[in-house]
Formats: sequence, structure tokens, C-alpha cells
Amino acid sequence: MKKAHRIPVVLLAAFGLTIALAAYAAGDATCEPGAKHRRHRMYDSKTVETISGEVIKAEKIPFRRGKSDGVRLLLKTDKEEIPVSLGPSRYLDAQDVKIGEKDRIEVKGSRVTGKRGKTFLLAAQIKKGDALLKLRDENGKPLWAGKKER
Repeated sequence: MKKAHRIPVVLLAAFGLTIALAAYAAGDATCEPGAKHRRHRMYDSKTVETISGEVIKAEKIPFRRGKSDGVRLLLKTDKEEIPVSLGPSRYLDAQDVKIGEKDRIEVKGSRVTGKRGKTFLLAAQIKKGDALLKLRDENGKPLWAGKKER
């Protein structure tokens, strides 16, 4: 490659990398795969509510990075069907309370809107019968967040 052609190629590559890093930093704060480190920042104590309903779908969502999957529910209430983001499967698998399809549950969490305009609930705690599954503290910090994830 001629020296005169190298400079525009290098500049174009640097520009592309800058755009890619800016897009990554902006992030997609939804309950879509890869949003694991951004979701807890979306938790808003002003939008906390408690809803009840039946789990019509429970699924694991692979993270783009990391060794765990995320767990998401689709909850049918009297008023709506709403996705509920729980947390990483490795954390949930270690808990005594298990949530699955057809379970009747009560969810306390923050209603948020993701980057793509979809509304979902970031669960802080889930009641199933007399059992309580705690996922986040009152400020929305995930209980699974250790030193590695801060």
C-alpha cells in the first residue's frame, strides 16, 4: 500500500472505532441480552410499584459477555402483560425460591422504559406464597453485585 493511502485508511479506522466506542458507552438499557451492567443504573425508586399476576413465560437470556445468563419473566396481570427482569441465572439458581411458568407471584420493582421504548419491570423482590426472593436493595443495587461487578 502506498504511503499516501495509509493515512486515510488509518483515519477511517480510528473514526470507526470512535463511533463504535461511543455506541457501546451509550448502551442499550433494556432487558435485552448484554444489558447486564446497565440495568441497575436504570432503577428508579420513584417508579417502584407492586404488581401481581401469573408467570406466562420464564426464559434465560444469554449475556453478550460473562459466564451467566439473565432471567426474564413475562407476567400477566389484570391490566397488562409486562416483562420482568430478575437478574443473572447464577444468582437465582443459588436461591431457595424458584419461579417458573404458571406461578402466581407478586413483584415489587421499578417500572422503566428501555432505549427502544419498551417498558419493563426491574424486580427488587418477588413473593411466591409465603416465600420472598430478594433481588435488589431499596436503591436498586443488585444483591448479586460483588467486587467484580462494581
